[in-house]
Amino acid sequence: MSTPNQQTAIITGVGRAGQVGAAVASAFAERGWRVVMLDRTGRNVTARAEELRSAGHDAIPVACDLTDAAALARVADELAPQLPTGAGALINVAGGFAPSGPVGDSDPTVLQQQVALNLTTAYLATRAFLPLVRVGRGGIVYFASIAALPERATPNLLAYAVAKGGVLTLMRTVAVEEAGHGVRANAVAPNTIRTADNVAEAGADARYVELSTVTDTVVWLATQRGVTGQVVRLG
Repeated sequence: MSTPNQQTAIITGVGRAGQVGAAVASAFAERGWRVVMLDRTGRNVTARAEELRSAGHDAIPVACDLTDAAALARVADELAPQLPTGAGALINVAGGFAPSGPVGDSDPTVLQQQVALNLTTAYLATRAFLPLVRVGRGGIVYFASIAALPERATPNLLAYAVAKGGVLTLMRTVAVEEAGHGVRANAVAPNTIRTADNVAEAGADARYVELSTVTDTVVWLATQRGVTGQVVRLG
């Protein structure tokens, strides 16, 4: 059940169990936050909310196409009366990964898809929920990747790296533009994370960033008042 002073975190990309979005939502819920969880697949996000509710947490599932600006605007309008103190955090987890191959042999549609999944979703969610984050003087956390860092070479991953590089540019822009509103923006840039999908593909003994490392870092970045415009590399 919610309480008058309860903080709210809006989290995108909370879909299937064992993935990053579900872990981030659980991390905030276990710390006493209300979590508003968005995912394109209503069945998945509802299942994650029911799991949290069964453990006594306050969770609101929302099915929404995060590449649809009008749909996100409607969600924000519907949430506003329920969140009179705004949102203390917006966590942009939604994204996807696909190799694009060498540039000379690549399919342009892969670039378009990666930009839509990783950058467009983060941009539109930020745009839609900024009014609530301003009210809550909250923190926004973006998910980039080590593939987007300047010291990394990214053969065969141009589309993904470009999309995540755009996420970093978005984060830095928001950090500057929203400082006067008390809003902070930061990003994590992880290596491969130990998710259910990654373990199924690469095995349990591969080198991973642990989910607990990711969630602890995200919560810290979202709640530290003096930290903005930073990228934290993980792994």
